[in-house]
Amino acid sequence: MSEKKFISEKQSIELSKNRSLFEYADQIKMRIPTSCGRFGDCHECIVEVSEGYDILSKPTEHENFLKEPFRLACQANTVSKDSNLKFSPRKRDRKILTNFSQESSYDVDHNYIYKDNTLIYKSENKETILSKSKKIYGLAIDVGTTTVAINLVDINIGKVLMTSSFENPQIFGGSDVMNRISYDSSSYKGELSKAIISSVNFEIGEFVKKLKIRRNEIVEVTIVGNSTMRDLFFNLDVEPIGVKPYKSIIETDYLDSKISSTELITSAKDLNLRINSEALIYSPPLIASHIGSDVSAGLIATDFFENNNTKMLIDIGTNTEVVLGTPEKMLAASCPAGPAFEGGEITYGMPGYEGAIEKVDFESNNFTYQTIGNSKPLGLCGSGLIDFLSILVENKIMNPLGKFEQEKDYIFIDNDESINLSRRDVSSLAQAKAANVCGQALVIKDFGTNMDDIDNVYLAGGFANYIDIENAKNIGFILNFPIEKIKKIGNTALEGATKLLLSNKLRKNLVDYVKKIDHLELETKPEFFDYFVEGCQFKKISV
Repeated sequence: MSEKKFISEKQSIELSKNRSLFEYADQIKMRIPTSCGRFGDCHECIVEVSEGYDILSKPTEHENFLKEPFRLACQANTVSKDSNLKFSPRKRDRKILTNFSQESSYDVDHNYIYKDNTLIYKSENKETILSKSKKIYGLAIDVGTTTVAINLVDINIGKVLMTSSFENPQIFGGSDVMNRISYDSSSYKGELSKAIISSVNFEIGEFVKKLKIRRNEIVEVTIVGNSTMRDLFFNLDVEPIGVKPYKSIIETDYLDSKISSTELITSAKDLNLRINSEALIYSPPLIASHIGSDVSAGLIATDFFENNNTKMLIDIGTNTEVVLGTPEKMLAASCPAGPAFEGGEITYGMPGYEGAIEKVDFESNNFTYQTIGNSKPLGLCGSGLIDFLSILVENKIMNPLGKFEQEKDYIFIDNDESINLSRRDVSSLAQAKAANVCGQALVIKDFGTNMDDIDNVYLAGGFANYIDIENAKNIGFILNFPIEKIKKIGNTALEGATKLLLSNKLRKNLVDYVKKIDHLELETKPEFFDYFVEGCQFKKISV
């Protein structure tokens, strides 16, 4: 009988009893973050156990905040050798959108001065001494529910030097915003904040090593995200966002006139970020409820306020946000699409990792497909799901109501019948896309315009950059806009965060712009149900 092994992408080694996951990782040089000396206190060494969970020791008190298949590498030991073992850090390589499709130029307008060979941050009230270095770096961070992207920027010249992206490590608290809120409202409060700060600190360490700069030279951070992700980053109470009227404590204070803006400002030392301790941590204003600073940053990225054209920004993700209007009149809404198109709740759904089917065609009555990395297919990511659904409808394998031909329960995409789409999957996808298209339709109707009068439609964020637009229209994932009006714009949140990092003028302007945006609560509209029902159908939809 062959010995059972710890199997990883790098190498495989034989198992032994009473050995921690950290020890296995050390042997193959798998990098797992930690800062507590492996005593279980920092909770940074979270790993996902994909095989062999049953041969591990029972979770310790340090791991009470985790559910299967997650463990702390320093706490979990192998207690038997009855099966193989596989695990990996939560930081996994995936196809994450970081680019912005338009020409990016950055105006530099900051408050840093040199006085007596000392770098000083000059605010209205005081001068803060930062360092003796003449090098100034900053971080622009987009904290998405699913993914995180970071730009390291030379503030002196306004140039992005390096970009990093990774899966949001808070996944152990749930795949969507509401689950994260519920998790953070439990006895494990603060764990999600620790996880994101730890991961950002890890990336900062990578920046420092690769570019040979000093942590002390990183003097400012602009962070954007939806209301929940932003508040978790700042370690604020997110429970109010999950209950009516669904407002963050910052928005409530603003509406009660306790503060003049929903911007957030603090220092690196207050958040335990491992950069200059006096570094300014800034987040631009949110718009309302679940429409956060990532959307307001996106408006900056797209020059939404620069001319009188009627524009629509559709930021597609776990929550899809829609903003429509001109600089003088704007309307915004949040669509709770859920994680279906990002891998959640779908039997063979998965994020954009290597092995995910990202493109599907239909030739000679057979499905053909392309996977990320051209590797063995493991499942379907969002763009692949949209292609697959469109092909099923176009070829009458599935009708617009989502019913399969010949009463089948599954449609297999591959010849060996290892990956399929079930009727239950189709139902989940129908509801997810209905939320998207319903939000778009109701915003247009409430704004008092029609599709023909909208000059530009920008698709931003998430997997929007990789979808086939015609297929997305065919299944009613987006409204049936003329193709020439639609532009896939890239990661507007990260681009906007970068622009705001470098410009005080843009920050001040954005505060004024946001005050002009009205918020539409979709569920309060009497037409919501009708639009949602129609949106559940797999067909082209116009308003």
